[in-house]
Amino acid sequence: MARTQGSHSASTGPKIRASAQRLFAQHGYAAVSMRQIAADVGVQAGALYNYIPDKQALLFELMKRHMDDLLAARCAQKPAESALAALEAFTRFHIGFHLDRPDAVFIAYMELRNLSDDNFAEIERLRTQYEGELTQILDHGLAERVFDMTDLKVATRAVIAMLTGVTTWYRDSGALSRSEVEDIYWQMVHNAVRLT
Repeated sequence: MARTQGSHSASTGPKIRASAQRLFAQHGYAAVSMRQIAADVGVQAGALYNYIPDKQALLFELMKRHMDDLLAARCAQKPAESALAALEAFTRFHIGFHLDRPDAVFIAYMELRNLSDDNFAEIERLRTQYEGELTQILDHGLAERVFDMTDLKVATRAVIAMLTGVTTWYRDSGALSRSEVEDIYWQMVHNAVRLT
């Protein structure tokens, strides 16, 4: 099948991923067809299969890329000396990273149900690795007697959910700056886990 005029191999793959991410975030994975993605990119539907085997593989690639980027960015952060400083750094990192990627975040959390079993297991492994860092920080805070919580895993999930939720409402054009949002969320996270 002929390539649509103006399509170039080096740019078409990234365009397909960008289009799929935007369309999945706007309409949901199940509602978007490969034909719609092709039309959005400006290629014939059959041409997509030169770049991706199927829609499931495309969804998995988007989620895995998001998790790989998240873990790589987190690894680049300097380790903090205390649990309190580490928790603040994690809070600010999580918000800053995710605010730049609202579509990827939405897909990473809302479309897990549409992954095949094997793909789900791999994404869950990466999520557990990231969330495990927060669990370790909270555990260190317990050992340092600066944090207090009854269940470490529940506390980890609650903090992650709180931080990730910022992407559903924050807009750069809104009343609060990103740094102000980070300050507010850090205070809420600290209040939720600190030893009283």
